[in-house]
Amino acid sequence: MDKIGQYVRLAAVTGMTGKRWVDMAQQTGAGPADDEQLIRLGLDASQRQQYYEFNEKNIEQVCSWLAQSPAHHLITALDAAYPARLKETDHFPPLLYIDGDPAVITTPQLAIVGSRNSSHYGRYWCDWFTQHLSAGGLTITSGLARGIDGVAHQAALNVGGKTVAVLGSGLQRLYPKNHTGLAAEIVEQGGAIVSEFPLTTIPHPLNFPRRNRIISGLSHGVLVVEASLKSGSLVTARYALEQNRNVYALPGALGNPLSEGVNWLIQQGALLVAHPNNIVEDLANALNWLPVAQADEIYSEVRDDAPLPFADVLANVGDDVTPVDVVAERAGQSVPVISAQLLELELAGWIAAVPGGYVRLRRACHVRRTDVLV
Repeated sequence: MDKIGQYVRLAAVTGMTGKRWVDMAQQTGAGPADDEQLIRLGLDASQRQQYYEFNEKNIEQVCSWLAQSPAHHLITALDAAYPARLKETDHFPPLLYIDGDPAVITTPQLAIVGSRNSSHYGRYWCDWFTQHLSAGGLTITSGLARGIDGVAHQAALNVGGKTVAVLGSGLQRLYPKNHTGLAAEIVEQGGAIVSEFPLTTIPHPLNFPRRNRIISGLSHGVLVVEASLKSGSLVTARYALEQNRNVYALPGALGNPLSEGVNWLIQQGALLVAHPNNIVEDLANALNWLPVAQADEIYSEVRDDAPLPFADVLANVGDDVTPVDVVAERAGQSVPVISAQLLELELAGWIAAVPGGYVRLRRACHVRRTDVLV
């Protein structure tokens, strides 16, 4: 308990991250440090005050939490179980609170991030990419947020894969609350919920950019699915570049605010990805053991060999929402006829009905520009 108490106390001092925390923890040992020692180690008056005024009840809380479940773990940057890739980064967190299997955070990981207000297009392709990559052996890491994060976690679970969720709050203040069931499923399936923050830390907005460095730091690369120009996903991408991680971007439609961030990343040099194999091949040097997922391993109702009905109608449904009357006008047919054909395309998995019309889900080489009536 003395060792845990000392580590937790040091981690609560402002500026105690990365190598500085490691040096402090090694030199102070398990017992409390005196003022002379702290001054010699370079702590200023404010930091020493934080160290001395640390609430002992917080240590008791940590010990109680660790005793509650064999799935509860506290890993420090001094432990062999601490992920090596994360420790290579600047300002790595001194402590990681983990609910789940701690071994999963040392496996080869790919971060998948994107907008909380994701579109049907983003959710569909996030699910498709994630299932292929997870079935291929990568652990999927994200932030448990609404939108793309949640889709990525669930898609990995759907194919029996592992996934890691990094929180911007303490593990006893899980956010968002409507992902409590998803978090439980992640742990049950051998994944992990991770946080650097003390157990009862509330989800303050400033915590989320900070946690993004952990998402990218744990991973070999970051895939951004949808993001506006002010999205937190671009913060994760920036951290990834600083940490020498690969950045991948799924292109989006021009004029869509959720595509502006990913298209900007592509302009800045991120790898445009059109298939999961683009990522696997790019990571081949570092992860040459990764297999390519077979089609029958993917949990999806959409198959590439499905017949395509009404190619001329499909050609007039875009990536953004296309109203039924617009499709009818472009195809030169009546709305009732088009509605029936759209329904058949939806049942075949080529399009999806959304509020306001339909969106395209799949591409086909036999849909030609000559099918489009303008």
